[in-house]
Amino acid sequence: MGRVNEARNAGVVALKSPSIVQRSLVQRAVLAGTAALSALALGEGAAHAQGTLDARYEVTLGGVPFGRGAWHINVADDQFTSAVSGTTTGLLSMFSTGRGTSASRGAVAKGGALNASSYSSSIATTQKYDEVRMQLSSGTVKDYLAEPPVSPDPERVPVEAAHRRNVLDPMTAAILRVPGNGDTFVPEACNRKVAVFDGRMRYDVQLGFKRLDRVRSDKGYQGTVVVCSVVFAPVAGHIPSRPVIKYLTQLRQTEAWLAPIAGTRFMVPYKATMPTPLGMGVLQATQFVTVPQQAARPTPTSARQ
Repeated sequence: MGRVNEARNAGVVALKSPSIVQRSLVQRAVLAGTAALSALALGEGAAHAQGTLDARYEVTLGGVPFGRGAWHINVADDQFTSAVSGTTTGLLSMFSTGRGTSASRGAVAKGGALNASSYSSSIATTQKYDEVRMQLSSGTVKDYLAEPPVSPDPERVPVEAAHRRNVLDPMTAAILRVPGNGDTFVPEACNRKVAVFDGRMRYDVQLGFKRLDRVRSDKGYQGTVVVCSVVFAPVAGHIPSRPVIKYLTQLRQTEAWLAPIAGTRFMVPYKATMPTPLGMGVLQATQFVTVPQQAARPTPTSARQ
């Protein structure tokens, strides 16, 4: 029963934004696999690209379905929104239910980068409730709340003010902007390190290009994806001696498969895989519908008169 509960909670987290804050080994392990969702950085390039994404995902652990979720992204000319929701399904829902949501919003900078102004995340199960809220400005966390708060521990690496500067929240980090103006299916889509603060922990995620592959969803996108390796490195807010931290930092088999948002140079995870103590954790899109949007054109002066 204990492992079922751990897997259930991990499924809820895997379906929301990847915030590595859960307490059990399985929760953190599956979440780290989904950290592929947030292991992304933002490049430079032309602005005014617009597009939307309506995606549906399923999560399996050792080949057994236990969760599903939805991801909605809207990138407009000067602003963006991103929202994820997820719930347990299948056999696990017979023991207990769980739901998770996460969202971010902010501005699209002149160079095309996303500057989040707010981030929120919540997980609710029959056993507990977890919530994080943050306010940001130009990559600096101005204010944040985490409930329940981090438990005091003399071994925990403290989070200093410097750890909350030049960072991305997990949801914004999950939207990758490929630098340049040419093809987006290039190694540069992966080769980068991302600084993330999730409300409790500050960590880096290192991506590396592995290969190109192809995917075919039940509805929507069919085509090329960029496959990246993902390596997790804690910086602050963690307890180095904990087995889960050691496990995550030693993993070298985590992958993120990135697909494009039409009409933009942004890419997001179509699939994420990571080994866990209970088997391979896989998050994969079953629907990936993405539509380019026409940038609004200024109304001529004569037409406004």
